[in-house]
Amino acid sequence: LLALLDPDNIGFIVAWVGVGAIFAGLIFAVSVVSIPMILHRQTDAITAGLTSLRLVLTQTPVCDFGTAAIDFTLPGVDGREWSLEACRGENGLLVMFICNHCPYVKAVIEKLVRDARDLAPLGVGTVAIMSNDPAEYAEDSFDNMKQVAKEKGFPFPYVFDETQDVAKAYGAVCTPDFFGFNARLELQYRGRLDASGRSAMPEAKRELFEAMREISKTGKGPKDQVPSIGCSIKWRKAA
Repeated sequence: LLALLDPDNIGFIVAWVGVGAIFAGLIFAVSVVSIPMILHRQTDAITAGLTSLRLVLTQTPVCDFGTAAIDFTLPGVDGREWSLEACRGENGLLVMFICNHCPYVKAVIEKLVRDARDLAPLGVGTVAIMSNDPAEYAEDSFDNMKQVAKEKGFPFPYVFDETQDVAKAYGAVCTPDFFGFNARLELQYRGRLDASGRSAMPEAKRELFEAMREISKTGKGPKDQVPSIGCSIKWRKAA
């Protein structure tokens, strides 16, 4: 303490205190300027991400019970033309709008195959319709549809809605989008497959299957349905 009070040392101490104060001021100034800039950039990134998410993801509307299935005739990957009548089962029909590239479809594709196989003995037919514009995603081309159907062992017709008229007529909005009809081809289900989303969730409750099983028995779908969510259908750009 006596050394610090020595007159010969006071000037040295004051100088170092001054230097320290300058550095502290510089650090404070940089923080004041940079922190808001960093936060602003992060906010912009988050906003851009959310905007992109809104553009990509779409949720299906609630079920319009009783709406009649709309007829169609579309080419299948098996070389056959498939109509609504050819696809229906004696107790109902499941119409699925899917595609090849969508991660939401890819995450549940094995479940779609499983459920279609399990619904067939209950008298419920299944058809998968691909309505995306392949110009947007080459992975959705008809040749790739053939490949996917073969690799995954689709037990149902996989048909191409090249004009997108069928998707528009049904009001399909995303992939996957499910329409469950009873024996009279009246809409009874417009919900999701299950809670998987883009994850596997092998133990998820089989919401779609259970609904279609009930429809096959009673002709009525569940009142409470959770909307499906997925990639928006890639509509053809106007010429």
